[in-house]
Amino acid sequence: MTTPDVESVIRDRRIRAVSFTGSDRAGAAVAAIAASEIKPAVLELGGSDPAIVLADADIEAAAEVLALSRIINAGQSCIAAKRIIVERPVHDAFVEALRARFAALRMGDPRDETTQVGPIARADLRDNLHRQVTDTVAAGATCLLGGEIPDRPGFFYPPTLLTGVRPGMAACVEETFGPVAAVMTAVDAEHAVDLANATPYGLAASVWTDAARGEAMARELEAGQVSVNGIVKTDPRLPSGGIKRSGYGRELGRAGIHEFVNAQQVWVGPKRE
Repeated sequence: MTTPDVESVIRDRRIRAVSFTGSDRAGAAVAAIAASEIKPAVLELGGSDPAIVLADADIEAAAEVLALSRIINAGQSCIAAKRIIVERPVHDAFVEALRARFAALRMGDPRDETTQVGPIARADLRDNLHRQVTDTVAAGATCLLGGEIPDRPGFFYPPTLLTGVRPGMAACVEETFGPVAAVMTAVDAEHAVDLANATPYGLAASVWTDAARGEAMARELEAGQVSVNGIVKTDPRLPSGGIKRSGYGRELGRAGIHEFVNAQQVWVGPKRE
């Protein structure tokens, strides 16, 4: 929810438009206030971003990049890969490659240059992340790595790898804002796309397969941005934003500038026959 100070700023007559980054719940509150003042808004909200790994993918490259994507900022990134959907023939090989990379990560003080995974921002956020992990395991998933709150100062949570994740489980339907990877199995590419789109979110996605095939599949994915055989990231030259509960409008690039530009029509007379 928004604080009274934020609401007063949005309602201030000097404010012409609003750009907000945060959770979908907070975004809904901001959007409602902005709409009541008839002010445009751009919302960049949460995500449950899918990464599809098909049987013809470079498994080692996919595991390397997706491991990095999942642990950037201790996994506290809205565009990080969260649900990893792997085609059945390469599932076990991919999981082993990802597990090896997760197991090698060093968790510690973010001020130490050798640290790869720092702490979660707040205790309540870590508690909720752990609840999502335990609920998912209780629903039938397997925790191959991590999944336990470490006995050390700070709000740390270890890189955690869940397999056997199915639709409806907490790590599948909720945004996991921390270093937790949820691996799902797809029988084929069509099934993988169906699983990827089975979410109320639509921020970002990635596809790992033949480049031409991946580009074609990107058009079937319900996401604001899709990366083929690469990490999902923002670029100031390109528009960034989501659909569904991940928000609306675009930041960055020409589209981001146009969100806050008045397209004014000017007609100059006199009329000519």
